[in-house]
Amino acid sequence: MRENEGKPIGRRVLLSMLGLGAAGIAAAPALQGGWQKLLDADPVGVTGLLPNSGGFRYFSVTASVPVKNETNYQLTVDGLVDRPRTFTLADLAALPQRRVVHDVQCTDGWKVENAAFTGVPLSTLLDTVGVKKEGKAIRFTCFDGLYTESLTLEQARRPDVMAALKLQDQPLTHERGGPVRLYVAPMYFYKSAKWLSGITVTDRVQQGYWEDYGYAVDGWL
Repeated sequence: MRENEGKPIGRRVLLSMLGLGAAGIAAAPALQGGWQKLLDADPVGVTGLLPNSGGFRYFSVTASVPVKNETNYQLTVDGLVDRPRTFTLADLAALPQRRVVHDVQCTDGWKVENAAFTGVPLSTLLDTVGVKKEGKAIRFTCFDGLYTESLTLEQARRPDVMAALKLQDQPLTHERGGPVRLYVAPMYFYKSAKWLSGITVTDRVQQGYWEDYGYAVDGWL
């Protein structure tokens, strides 16, 4: 099976739970309902649930994801803002960066200790475009064309939430969600959407991909 070839999600998830340990799920009881609903719904293919060096795993909800780089990557920030803007990779790299070291923990049991992400704080991007007073939440979209996430505006402005460009001081690879991914240090890793392409300020929280299947909107560790 090629890495980008999809399989029915129920089988994938079942294999991942057996192989990677259901203990992690058991440790997150608030999220268990989401997994069961996902198994029942079997909505789309999940690709490449494969182990990788450094303890991270490749996980996508689409059959394939386009590869972006400095020549074609764009991040749009719009919605309830004063100055909607599209950032290139060079634009993001030129903004002030922050490095955050924190444990990464996934709901299916695997964990990476002391992972160092570096990128542009979300608060910096939001201040650059100016959030209107009606803005209360953020909806994140991804260039895989399917995955979405959400945060409240207060959560998005935390100092440990960023549009990450580096992992372990190296540019983010495609498999890790590069060239830019969301990183929400204090929450389960499903909140840190890979392949980030859109940040839209909204007047209320709009549930993300996993949250539509029962995951907690507030996925605190």
